[in-house]
Amino acid sequence: MTKMIFVNLPVANVAESTAFYEAIGMRKNEMFSNEHASSMEWSDTIVFMLLDHGFYSTFTTKTIIDAKTQSGALIALSLDSRAQVDALAEAALAAGGREAREKQDLGFMYARPIEDLDGHTFEPMYMDMAAFEQATHANA
Repeated sequence: MTKMIFVNLPVANVAESTAFYEAIGMRKNEMFSNEHASSMEWSDTIVFMLLDHGFYSTFTTKTIIDAKTQSGALIALSLDSRAQVDALAEAALAAGGREAREKQDLGFMYARPIEDLDGHTFEPMYMDMAAFEQATHANA
C-alpha cells in the first residue's frame, strides 16, 4: 500500500471550510465526507480531514486549541513554481483566509504563509533545488 498522510483539522463550520479548501485547489472526496467531516485531497497521498469540533473530540481527550491565537502546527505545501505559490495564496485570501506573516523569499525558496478560516497555518512554498545547491556550495 502507498504511504499516505492524513492531516485532521478541527473546524468550526465544515461547509464553509470545505468551500475554502476547494477554492485553494483541493478536491472533496464524497466517499469519506458527511455533515461532520470533509475529506479534502491535496494529492493522491495527502488528505486533509476537516472535522467539526464534536467529531474531532471523539479522537482525543485533549482540549481543542484556538488556532487563531495558538499554534499547534505549521503545514508546508510544496508547489512547482513561485507563480503557483502566489496563485494559491491569492485564492486563499479571496476565500476568506488571511496572510499569516510576510512572504519569505530566500532566492532558492519562496513561501507565502496563509491561515484558513479557523486559523490553521499553511505555507505554500516553492524550492528551486538547483539554486539551493548553488547557494550552499557558494557558502562552503
